[in-house]
Amino acid sequence: MPKLSPILLLDVIQQQRFGVEYQPLIHTHNLETIAHEALARFYRADEQLLRTDHFFNALHESPLTLFQVEYQMKQLQLENAPSGELFLNLDPDAYAVTEIAGEINPLLELIHCRTHIVLEIIENSNISDARQSANMAKAFHEKNIQLALDDIGSPHSMLSLPILITVDCLKFDRSWFNELDQPNHRTALESLIRYAKDTGKRTVLEGIETIEQLEIARQLDVDMVQGFIFKERFIRVRA
Repeated sequence: MPKLSPILLLDVIQQQRFGVEYQPLIHTHNLETIAHEALARFYRADEQLLRTDHFFNALHESPLTLFQVEYQMKQLQLENAPSGELFLNLDPDAYAVTEIAGEINPLLELIHCRTHIVLEIIENSNISDARQSANMAKAFHEKNIQLALDDIGSPHSMLSLPILITVDCLKFDRSWFNELDQPNHRTALESLIRYAKDTGKRTVLEGIETIEQLEIARQLDVDMVQGFIFKERFIRVRA
């Protein structure tokens, strides 16, 4: 993975070259917009968009800076959000930086003041990440904030059963489309969707880019879909 230079990182942070893209979550059958997901965007001085995963990976080398950027980004995402339900991603490492026993976490305090929030918990790649995600999920759950488990089924991830049980919404990764011709994979996905329905959880299938994929989502009977086929409904905001 390309390493971003410290000078570039400092410029983006100091000048707050931040943006937000609000992607709609669409009702699978009537195609109405049900909610939006706020996605972080970062820019060079020449307006070139940086890859978000590269930027956050670089920030992880400085935990306090990671927290600072995540906090500023959440302020931007909340202040400019469309009306209605808002799905928010939150980095568990950023949350852990200021997690002090007996004190409310600043990120929790910021987010729980807004209504109609769904906090997305990312899939994890190791036990340490899973523990941090579980701690964060517990804190937000205790504040009656809805939770969604994001990227279910993505490559190189692991599924935490306690988090799966706790969350209110299951979001399935786009990579499922590459595996649905394999009976075991399709059965696994259908079983998770059935589990969600039996326990009152909502479901979202990500990565919808074609009419054919939308039809598959309808056959699977997920509640909502998300993807670039709905690009004309994206909302973009700059700091």
